[in-house]
Amino acid sequence: MNNQNRPISELVQQPAHELSLHIRQRQVSCREVMQDYLDHIERFNPRVNALVSLQPADRLLAEADQRDAELARGDYQGWMHGLPHAVKDLSLTRGIRTTLGSPLYRDHVPERDGIMVERLKAAGAIIIGKSNTPEFGLGSQTYNPLFGATGCAYDPSRTAGGSSGGAAAALAMRLVPVADGSDMMGSLRNPAAFNNIIGFRPSQGRVPFDDAADLFLDQLGYEGPMGRNTRDVALLLSVQAGGDPRSPLSIAEGGQDFAGALQRDFQGARLGWLADFDGYLPMERGVLELCRASFRDFEALGCTIDEVRPDYSMTRLWDSWRTLRHWQVASSLGGFHADSAKRELLKPEAIWEVENGLRLSAMDVSRASAARTDWYRAISRLFERYDYLLLPSAQVFPFDKQVHWPQEIAGRAMDTYHRWMEVVIPGTLSGCPVANVPVGFDSRGLPMGLQIIGPHQADLAVLQLAHAYEQASGWTRHAPGCLAV
Repeated sequence: MNNQNRPISELVQQPAHELSLHIRQRQVSCREVMQDYLDHIERFNPRVNALVSLQPADRLLAEADQRDAELARGDYQGWMHGLPHAVKDLSLTRGIRTTLGSPLYRDHVPERDGIMVERLKAAGAIIIGKSNTPEFGLGSQTYNPLFGATGCAYDPSRTAGGSSGGAAAALAMRLVPVADGSDMMGSLRNPAAFNNIIGFRPSQGRVPFDDAADLFLDQLGYEGPMGRNTRDVALLLSVQAGGDPRSPLSIAEGGQDFAGALQRDFQGARLGWLADFDGYLPMERGVLELCRASFRDFEALGCTIDEVRPDYSMTRLWDSWRTLRHWQVASSLGGFHADSAKRELLKPEAIWEVENGLRLSAMDVSRASAARTDWYRAISRLFERYDYLLLPSAQVFPFDKQVHWPQEIAGRAMDTYHRWMEVVIPGTLSGCPVANVPVGFDSRGLPMGLQIIGPHQADLAVLQLAHAYEQASGWTRHAPGCLAV
């Protein structure tokens, strides 16, 4: 049979939680799972370029044999026992190249794992390699000079989004059972929307992180889970979550609640629809229409939906965002910028961030942080009236992956490389939990998603609504055409 026409393995199509159960019950071996995934990766990864720095097959199969031997003697590590897993190429992986998508880290092989990777391994995962990301995670378009661009699973000529684009495309293409990502400016939400999967940005501090230079002030971006269904996302979060003394602002509460049932009655739940903030955000035609069409599924659950607008200037919010982002990027990349030889290896957008950051005063940062505080208070007032807030996950559909970023939306020019993703800023600067859920496809077959924002630390409540909506809508069951069987 022609390699490209043979059936897709049943194992790679199974939800991660079902595959995990079959492994635990020894209905399938870890070696069989690994072999089928490696074969599937060899066949389909070239279509989207989602996974990079893949480890040798013989080594991975040997690790799978070790997991099987552990099961044989009654040693079960956790729900990820024997599952192949690719870590986003921003997170430290001991002994596996971690490039951050930059030529400056072309040959960087960490001597330790990050906290999250430690936890994945402790839960039994086998790290098979990394998922592609833009240089230093800057920009919601996954391309870099080391590995190239990652394509959308539903149209590989278009971007997978970013910066967790490799993770999202790999999930949609069934190259991995679940995936981790990180999110500063929508990086767990935008690529999830562009690939018809679930992405979850947890509450600030939910997933401990110790890779930042500053563990107290760097509070815009953090790690979280992605999956093809909400159950898998919640289970991955159960591994990632929980306090760690190396991360002083982490939430002490463990992740055990996320491993429980997600069913809940939503009769009478109140949802606030933020839309485009009364025309403030330009939207490509079809985005708002698909999001509004999802309301019938929420209403079928018993929810009521009102269009609302926060009592806050969105221009002020954007100014706060730019200042805080400039400051934090300059803090992390300023040393490279100061070295002329290394500066030449930074992409223009990184240089722009650093140079703007270097012009800031301490009072500029203080005012931006105060503006963020006022935004948190404004959104908290909305949560006195509504249980959840809804917002599109992107302002455009997946675009040509050769285009670094959209220059305009609906005739309105974009003045920065990330202005086209302004719709994710309200969630980021709130520090609240946010999930992306799919809302369907446009006439070209391109996916879109919707953000569900919950109150402070209401992570489980957001996942419960995402799960209920997922069951009602059925969009996650629509696999990419090349995987149709």
